[in-house]
Amino acid sequence: MNQSTEDYLKSIYHLQIRLAAEHAAKAGEQVVPTSVLAKHLKIGDGSVTDMVKKLSEKQLINYEPYQGVTLTEAGRRVALKMVRRHRLWEMFLVKFLGYTWDEIHDEAELLEHVTSDEMEIRLDKALGYPKVDPHGDPIPTADGVLKKITYRRLSQCNARDVGIIVRVSDESQEALQFLTKLGVGLNKKVRVKHKVKFDGSVIVNVGRKEIPLSPMLAKSIFVEIL
Repeated sequence: MNQSTEDYLKSIYHLQIRLAAEHAAKAGEQVVPTSVLAKHLKIGDGSVTDMVKKLSEKQLINYEPYQGVTLTEAGRRVALKMVRRHRLWEMFLVKFLGYTWDEIHDEAELLEHVTSDEMEIRLDKALGYPKVDPHGDPIPTADGVLKKITYRRLSQCNARDVGIIVRVSDESQEALQFLTKLGVGLNKKVRVKHKVKFDGSVIVNVGRKEIPLSPMLAKSIFVEIL
């Protein structure tokens, strides 16, 4: 399977999850408009339409003109395999090569496409069979099972809530860099001191530090409430 196909399927997978979260729906049933897919991949609508037709013919996606696409079971298996390899490589880069969590995405994007089944097995073993990547995202098993993690956005927490940071969105490299400077990271205990309800911004205590977080940052941090 070529890199373009793998990228399309993984992108559809991620977009289904994102759109499902926005609409409180099941990810697997969420239809991804081709215009949204084109914007995500940063290519023209016409090119995307041509590609999704090909993927539909290969029974990797379901495509309805003027509506959008969903993954078939076969397409979802491919997408999850790429997600697994991507997150394993992110762990490898941090654990063995000294990369920081804001430096690893693009490198892992390259490595995931040149990983054989045997290399994937050895990579997983060398890492000690990790369950999550450096951002707290769950790593699918070799069988394509993705463990569901229960957490809450920091922006959804209330004053005096206390939790452990279990995931941080990796969509913004700059945000990850900024959070590092603030001392905010995985497994840190955080207490919500004050919340501005109309926009979701918060003031939190991490250790002895009092840290104000914008709505965007508060939405990108996920905690397990204690």
